[in-house]
Amino acid sequence: MSGMSAALAARIREVGNDLPAVAALYADAQPAPDGDAVNLRVDLSYGPHERHRLDLFTPTSAAPAGGWPVLAFFHGGGFIRGSKAHRQNIGHFLARHGYAVVLANYRLAPESRWPCGPQDVGRVWQWLQDNGQAFSVDPTRIVLMGESAGAAHVAATALREAFHPPGWNIRGAVLLSGPYNARLEGKARAQFGIDTPDPRNEAYFGSDPAQWDSASTVDHVSSAPFALLIGFTQLDLVQMQVQAGELFARLVSQHGFNPQLLVLPDHNHFSQGFSIGTPDTSLSAPLLTFLEAATALT
Repeated sequence: MSGMSAALAARIREVGNDLPAVAALYADAQPAPDGDAVNLRVDLSYGPHERHRLDLFTPTSAAPAGGWPVLAFFHGGGFIRGSKAHRQNIGHFLARHGYAVVLANYRLAPESRWPCGPQDVGRVWQWLQDNGQAFSVDPTRIVLMGESAGAAHVAATALREAFHPPGWNIRGAVLLSGPYNARLEGKARAQFGIDTPDPRNEAYFGSDPAQWDSASTVDHVSSAPFALLIGFTQLDLVQMQVQAGELFARLVSQHGFNPQLLVLPDHNHFSQGFSIGTPDTSLSAPLLTFLEAATALT
């Protein structure tokens, strides 16, 4: 496994969890999109809202029997911002490795609030059931993936049966640096360095502690175990490290899961996603290994 260079690691430590600064560090590291290898369809509608749009990446080579396995990815942004455009590197990288990739926008707070996130993840899953075969995508081999707020939405959808559309079936999920306990973040703002009033979580979850209880996925796990990778980074936001540990512990000790636990050295909250497709394979290598096992034909 190839890690980042010492020079890049030093720069990441220097700029910290500053999204524009981290993005600038990777501005020249991604290869140019390869139209000969990847088909891209943009802004396909999966629902009635203006943000119910997804981009679909597929390999240009002949699809396998039954269609391409698919990764559906949900961006971060603290529940109030973010765009599928920020993670085009994931679509291009995985399509070059034989996967269909969906990058989806979803509704944002404060216009839309809990539980719009898991509802939108469910809508994307349903879109793949209804339309996947038309694009040579296998709707029976879906892995969900999210980072930060997107990971919270994926976790709520995948781990809580109340959000499963009829016929729900996924092969696995990847959760990177997400918040899975709204109550904890609401009650530990000083320790986590979160402003009061909270500009992110309260915009989405509201300010009522009873609502935090109902939105805390760690307290409402009801799905049967499935293949799962939980990740965070060495330089991550403190609350994301704590929340990943809590979710992992609850799933293992109380719910029969056996998730993989990935801690990325030298990365911070934002750099891990930008690394996919670059010479730093500290995330992309274990991701590919996980996807290969989770989507294998049975």
